[in-house]
Amino acid sequence: MKNLIINPPAVFFTGNQLSGEGVEHVARTIRDLKGIFYDEAARSAMPQNTVAYEVKSFLPVPEGTPGGLYFGITYLYPGKVGDEYFMTKGHFHACSDRAEFYWGLTGEGMLIFMNEQRRVWAERMSPGTLHYIPGGVAHRVANTGSNLLSFAACWPSDAGHNYAEIADSGFACRLIEKNGSPTLI
Repeated sequence: MKNLIINPPAVFFTGNQLSGEGVEHVARTIRDLKGIFYDEAARSAMPQNTVAYEVKSFLPVPEGTPGGLYFGITYLYPGKVGDEYFMTKGHFHACSDRAEFYWGLTGEGMLIFMNEQRRVWAERMSPGTLHYIPGGVAHRVANTGSNLLSFAACWPSDAGHNYAEIADSGFACRLIEKNGSPTLI
């Protein structure tokens, strides 16, 4: 009989924190979000080193590995550019039939979807909400609250990210604050 070897975990997910061996960290500043917001003059007038959001990811297998999974947490700060809330860049998956899960950890926000026919809809995010993002659907998140919005994600390691299509064509609707409420226009 072989001895059972038990290794301690290398990655920890506690509360809304992801830490440990192999966790990658990326920060997106207002400078990095050029072309995302409608009011470019307002964006360019802001301090360009202002962090809009950060992502911590655990990618245990090489990108493109069939059957692998990735896990990450996004930390989206409160703020606005003009009347648009701080938001993530948004993307389709490069392998367009790949789905993804998001779930709310802290704060309040909206998950904005757009299908390939450019139909847009949104779901409210808050602690404990679970969101299924089907294949063929672009997605981005906006922080509609006054505190940090954090959410976790799990996606296939062979999904890839197609940011170019959103950078070139944008979303068909924008989420703005109108009369004190988030509104898709």
